[in-house]
Amino acid sequence: MKNRTASIIILILLALLTAPSLTLGKQQPYRSPSNKGPIGWDIYRQLNRLPELKSGVQTLQFSSYDRTGGNDDGFQGTYSCLKQDASGCVIADYKGSGEIESIWFTRDDGDVTKTGNIQIILDGKKVVDAPLQDVVDGKLGAPFIYPLVANADQSSGGVYIKIPMPFKESMRVITKKNPLFYHVTYRAFSNSDGVKTFDSSDKALDVIDMLKHSGIQNPIPKQPKAKKKFKDFHLSPGEKVTLTDLNGPGRISEFRLRIPQIVGPKIGKRVTDDGRAFGKGGYSEYKAKINPNNDGIRLTRRYDPGIGQQKASILVDGVVAGEWSGLPQSATWADQSVEIPASFTKGKSEITIRNVFVSSNLDFNEFTYWVDSKLNNEWVRTDTMNIGPNSVSDETAHNYKIVGQTWSGVRNNNYPNTGDVAVIAASDDVLQNTRVRMYFDGELTVDSPLGEFFGSALGEYDVRSLFFAMDTAPDGWYSSWWPMPYGLSAKIELYNGSTHDIKSGQSQVTFEKSGQWEKGQWEKEPGLNKIYGYFKTTSVRGETTPGVDWQFLKAIGKGTIVGVTHTMEGKDLTRHYLEGDERVFVNEATVPQIPGTGTEDFYEGGWYFNRGTFTNPINGNPAHENTSFGSKYDSTGAYRLFIGDEISFNTSVRFGIEHGPTNDIPATYGSTTYWYGNN
Repeated sequence: MKNRTASIIILILLALLTAPSLTLGKQQPYRSPSNKGPIGWDIYRQLNRLPELKSGVQTLQFSSYDRTGGNDDGFQGTYSCLKQDASGCVIADYKGSGEIESIWFTRDDGDVTKTGNIQIILDGKKVVDAPLQDVVDGKLGAPFIYPLVANADQSSGGVYIKIPMPFKESMRVITKKNPLFYHVTYRAFSNSDGVKTFDSSDKALDVIDMLKHSGIQNPIPKQPKAKKKFKDFHLSPGEKVTLTDLNGPGRISEFRLRIPQIVGPKIGKRVTDDGRAFGKGGYSEYKAKINPNNDGIRLTRRYDPGIGQQKASILVDGVVAGEWSGLPQSATWADQSVEIPASFTKGKSEITIRNVFVSSNLDFNEFTYWVDSKLNNEWVRTDTMNIGPNSVSDETAHNYKIVGQTWSGVRNNNYPNTGDVAVIAASDDVLQNTRVRMYFDGELTVDSPLGEFFGSALGEYDVRSLFFAMDTAPDGWYSSWWPMPYGLSAKIELYNGSTHDIKSGQSQVTFEKSGQWEKGQWEKEPGLNKIYGYFKTTSVRGETTPGVDWQFLKAIGKGTIVGVTHTMEGKDLTRHYLEGDERVFVNEATVPQIPGTGTEDFYEGGWYFNRGTFTNPINGNPAHENTSFGSKYDSTGAYRLFIGDEISFNTSVRFGIEHGPTNDIPATYGSTTYWYGNN
């Protein structure tokens, strides 16, 4: 018993020594036998090596997370600087060999101008020293262009740099000003063998081209001896079908499905607009042109219903003529119209309209007004007024004024999605309850919901990631390009757990046979235990538990995590569940090697994905539903791949995320984690 206790103490001490410091000090180098896998641009040029189980590599993260366990992960910038010196705010500082994989920031709704310059110093050499906003806008040129860098419009409220930057002895990242929210994710190597310091002269145009084709074609070059197997199928509820049954050794390089009956909503139009708001005791006023021959007019305003129950009186030339009624809160743009009787407008060519605050959950906002005159029972547009700090000339032309202003700024959002509710509900049933199952060498390693496996469980939405895709065109395919090796056999199966017939479907499996994957070869590399892992998924769905992280994956053995798709369904109209931080514990660590700052931050967006849905090669928020298409309240679908920053573990891993600031927001969660393991 004493020996066992001593062993446990030693394991804990080793975990603490190899884990990132939870203070503001420097992190310690990681030391162990090494199989680093691809380094630098080879990460993208050798994607076929994803199934390798790495050794002597640890993925770590500096971030602005609240060290007290609260939710001040950057709002005040309290924990955003490891230290400050003449150069600015040091946000990452590491001695040893490794590679920066991902740098993410947000502030000011995604505008990072106030952060100033970013310096990236590798082995004592500045490889980047430029305004952060210019960097993420792509102004430095290749390789610092989209999609290897992204601004807030491209990553919905967050900005990132996802260029693999190796270093032999040290790395340091400094921003001129406190950046508020950030993370720097990097790999620590046990030694510097084979490591060359990052050189920006390699423009990596081949990598950029490959990433720009994400979701369209397999990122791994086709093997000359690859073969394809096709299958047409029909599945009644409760039935299953074998799509392919292969004898090894070999590797599946592509799995595709087409089920034409599945359809999703049509995405609402995306609009960027500036506006203003006023509160209790306040009002706005403007002059509008109308046709004197009118039989009444119609006023329409674009507003942000993120503030619910906005109610205001409408005065025409000083007389109450109508009312903006209070409408429920929602998460998309809305247009509201009120008809004003002809008794207030007949014979006039211009009127003064005043909107007077009555009540609201906060204030009354306005972005654009349209004025239509009724002529011979037809509505004819006679005036339009844009409101906001970027529309001052239009405000002046309409004699606009506002009293009791509470806000001015810009919003970027979509109008509501549209579609046949019944048809989409049936499609969602198939997506959420049909299972993809895969067996490698006789073991079931994949058992996942169809939609979540291909990137979206909420419904059929466009997904264009590097390794999986959903094409929403009527004849579009769902595609998976994860490399899946097997030593003896492979089988893919589809089970219809929905209540609807799958009337007609097609599958396509691309594979190649190779002695490289013979079972005996998996363990023959000198000095390593097992060099390849089976492709696996872990899919979980259920209610969140107060005070407990949602577990993406809890596993014992050796493996590497390469991605996650996440489905979040809230219990009210807010998105407060997105306040949850990710936490990753590797190899019996008692503190997280990857401490996060928020759920949308983990998916490398920001501010509850304030630019709307998006799909990038490595990260995305392809689905957002609010009181529509099966979502009673607010629901979000997101994904992130770990390609350079894959999370390797030798003995165990706990990978979870909070639901709300302190695991205090109830929700229904689902997730599918993609990983390789040989346990």
